[in-house]
Amino acid sequence: MEKSAKIPKSMREKYDEITQITDEFAEKYLNDEYAQVISSAVAALCRKRPSPLIKGKTASWACGVTHAIGMVNFLFDNSQQPHIKATDLYQAFGVGQSTGQGKSKQVRDLLKMRQIDPEWNLPSRLITNPLVWMVYIGDTIVDLRFAPREAQEMAYQQGLIPFIPADNSNT
Repeated sequence: MEKSAKIPKSMREKYDEITQITDEFAEKYLNDEYAQVISSAVAALCRKRPSPLIKGKTASWACGVTHAIGMVNFLFDNSQQPHIKATDLYQAFGVGQSTGQGKSKQVRDLLKMRQIDPEWNLPSRLITNPLVWMVYIGDTIVDLRFAPREAQEMAYQQGLIPFIPADNSNT
């Protein structure tokens, strides 16, 4: 079961309201991958007790979650695809800059997000995210993307990495 599917019954309506807005935004400006990660973050906020989503406007939360996921994935860097200016994001959600930034900060704090955070990284970008692949072997940090396949398989079986890099054609 995907994490985004685990929504408390009491929060289902709020989840649906927010993700309807974020899905429409992602369809227009981003992509399906962003939509999925954003909805997973909304679901995580729904599971907080008490959920912060109970208070505040739906559009503000939709903007804040989208902005937070965007920050993790460098959405505001024009060398990335897709990308958008933060001011255009706020405008698209119909919220002010301070509201959008404030909700984004709240989301990042609540979900302990940081840039290139493996948990909130777009799946297509995991292979290039060094935080995903660095593990200690003894006293040495090793990038498992360049380790022998056997080491990759062991790390995968232990849940240390999301997939076996040797099986990914992008490495």
